Amino acid sequence: MSNIKKSLEKRAEITQRPVYLTKQLRVALLYLMIGTCLIYFFSNPESHSPYDYTLRIASQLIHGQLGQDQKPPSWLNEMIPFEGRYYSAFPLGSILTMLPAAFLKAMGIIKENPSALLVAIISGLTCIFLFLITLRYDISSQRRLMAVSMVLFGTWMWCNLAMAGAWQLALGFAVLGQLGTLYFILIKQRPFVAGCFFAVAFGNRTEIILVAPLFIYLLCRDSAGSLKDLHQQWLKIAKFCAVPVGLGLLTMAYNYARFHSAFDFGYARIPGVLNEPWYKNGIFSLSAIPSNAKEMLLTPWKSVRSFPYLVPTGFGGSILLSSPFLVLLFRKGAVDSRLKLTSWIAVAVLTFVLWCHGNPGGWQFSYRYAMILLPWFFLILLENSPERITVNEKILFVLSLLINAYGTYLFLWTHYVKP
Repeated sequence: MSNIKKSLEKRAEITQRPVYLTKQLRVALLYLMIGTCLIYFFSNPESHSPYDYTLRIASQLIHGQLGQDQKPPSWLNEMIPFEGRYYSAFPLGSILTMLPAAFLKAMGIIKENPSALLVAIISGLTCIFLFLITLRYDISSQRRLMAVSMVLFGTWMWCNLAMAGAWQLALGFAVLGQLGTLYFILIKQRPFVAGCFFAVAFGNRTEIILVAPLFIYLLCRDSAGSLKDLHQQWLKIAKFCAVPVGLGLLTMAYNYARFHSAFDFGYARIPGVLNEPWYKNGIFSLSAIPSNAKEMLLTPWKSVRSFPYLVPTGFGGSILLSSPFLVLLFRKGAVDSRLKLTSWIAVAVLTFVLWCHGNPGGWQFSYRYAMILLPWFFLILLENSPERITVNEKILFVLSLLINAYGTYLFLWTHYVKP
């Protein structure tokens, strides 16, 4: 038996043991979480984003209204006029996520969209779940820190989430929701709580509902097959599905109340959207796959005549160029081969849906929609990582951090990247 195989078997055995947070790990997590919150909070010099679609509708919802009567300001050009009122194309889940902020605003505690604070909360909670998931693996503290920091600061998530518009916050909540679901399935199995986090995920990004069967598989994959076990598995599934099914039914009722159709989210009703060239074949189309694939995997930065000479395009860009560390996704081996395969299936399903969307995502650093793939990328990288950090990993990690720090600086602190 090879040393590599022995090592993987040893690590696989450790993943079955209960996960404990020692005092030292708690302190490390606390400092890492606080640092993450502060960095994200101050990454954007503007603490209040004007693109507050979801907060506006949440503020109406607490008064029993699904839309607003007042015409929105010109920069909120995705508000949907219908039968004398203005609605949002964001799904109900993203509106419900903003209810706490809407209540604070209604009570006069806050006056503007607390976007920077929300970004800090999302990033801090994301940091916690990333860290806790690494405890499933027998890895060094250095690799643990690298794995968590890579997702938070070595990917396009940093810049895009820090932009803090309603679109970016929804993506951030979707990432957080998936990580919470994975934690309460893989680490501390709590089917009902996992279902709540899954509702947060697909409530903010509807396409995530397509990976529900994969979460259910991970929840039930260790069943022994007896009648008693079968009953327990169905009970787990029922607990997991309770809140997501409820949210799904409420979303259909919400859609019907607004647009007289349970399955009409209103996106095609945004003024002028169907006249845009990338939607000539509909909001979703197989013909959009080549352009999206190019944006996500191949599109480089562009050169300009003056400083800084090389800048992102602002409307897409290769995730492999913005995060070179991701080339390590293709390493062989796994501690848990079934989990790694499940993660790749999730990536494939979600990527297919993203690529079918006519528009690559508008104003963004790299390919912002691919943020929802990060929880699965994270698992794959944990699965195929060797015990010790290699020189190549260090180089790719530092390079990814520098690229994303630079991208965040260009987008949020300068005018070098222009829409």
